[in-house]
Amino acid sequence: MKKKVQRLRPLFRQYVFPCSGTEVAKIQRRAVSTDQPLHAHEASLYVHWPYCLKRCSYCNFNKYIPRSVNHVLMTECLQKETRTLLQLSQVSKITSVFFGGGTPSLAQPSTIAALIGTVSKHAQLSADAEVTLEVNPTPAGKARLRDFVAAGINRFSIGTQSLCDASLRVLGRDHNALQALQTLSEARTLCPGRVSVDVMFGLPGQSVESWESELEEVLSVCDDHVSLYQLTLERGTSLFRQVKLGELSVPSDDITATMYRSARKRLEKAGFLQYEVSNFAKDNAVSAHNIGYWKAQQYIGIGPGAHSRFVPLALGGVHREARTQTLEPDVWMWELGLSRISHQHWKMFSPEANLQDILGMCSDVEELQKKGLLILDERGLRCSWDGMALLDSILPVLLLSLETLFHMAQCRCD
Repeated sequence: MKKKVQRLRPLFRQYVFPCSGTEVAKIQRRAVSTDQPLHAHEASLYVHWPYCLKRCSYCNFNKYIPRSVNHVLMTECLQKETRTLLQLSQVSKITSVFFGGGTPSLAQPSTIAALIGTVSKHAQLSADAEVTLEVNPTPAGKARLRDFVAAGINRFSIGTQSLCDASLRVLGRDHNALQALQTLSEARTLCPGRVSVDVMFGLPGQSVESWESELEEVLSVCDDHVSLYQLTLERGTSLFRQVKLGELSVPSDDITATMYRSARKRLEKAGFLQYEVSNFAKDNAVSAHNIGYWKAQQYIGIGPGAHSRFVPLALGGVHREARTQTLEPDVWMWELGLSRISHQHWKMFSPEANLQDILGMCSDVEELQKKGLLILDERGLRCSWDGMALLDSILPVLLLSLETLFHMAQCRCD
């Protein structure tokens, strides 16, 4: 089957649902690839939580270290996007849900519960459907596991990465080996048979012998699923720079190949079945969500930077489409339509002047308000539905206005 993937502009610059049939007919469509899937009304759901407390030395994922997170607004935006994409795809059954990131265990349990509730309200989500949450094994992460289960999580993926404190420090992780073991123990108690352990090999200072010893310890505490990841030195990361400068060295390709073969052999001996390059499971504990990707099933991605592949049946689509969301959380929330800039949020950036004073005096903003494209009131600043359709032209006007006003303020201060 031939597949052609095309990077699309942010979803909410293309698809807006007020939801009248007339408006839907005006929406742009960009078909990307393949034949309509057999189960066109089924899909898995991936939720991207973009925030972390710190950036690990090896990580180049789409994540952000904010001063604060507006959990209420994030929840509303994720719910809005979920409803819209379910409507666009006309998916009536969600087969699995996966909360990834970033560090999704930093999200509030109420956010997780709200998202699961939104899915259940607009599509079938069976009581035994796999609902996974990635967890950073810090004391704070461990403390919230029970609340996450109460919110609807029934499977945990624990980002252990290593059970060697020296390796964890090199990786820039914010937990130690003991904390990882304690988190694993709690997770296994809460979700027996549904806990996955992430572990990395090919780390600086790691030998075949130390890796085999560490893997033995992992197997003594893991449940029924292990994900093995070889360290990849990504450009732009601090670990890449350290290795390039000779401050650290990593095992050679021959040694990492030996590590991988050794791990496969040991896992097989322990009763694990390798069902993907990196994933091993026993007692039929394979991840339903992972399997969906490998079987080329439909999946819906919500949140900043999330990727999707589904047939937009609401637009009369007959081919599966691929799309990537906006990467930056603030821009993603803005483009979502529900992502108004609240007065409280504005104060984080400009505590000296309120939003009404700054933009209320701008003639361009006033003109956009008169045209019914932009709303500035006691709730904050946001686009109307009509304004969302013209977001590409509105954003430059707003950004230029803000830049001009801030420049004038700076000149007065100087």
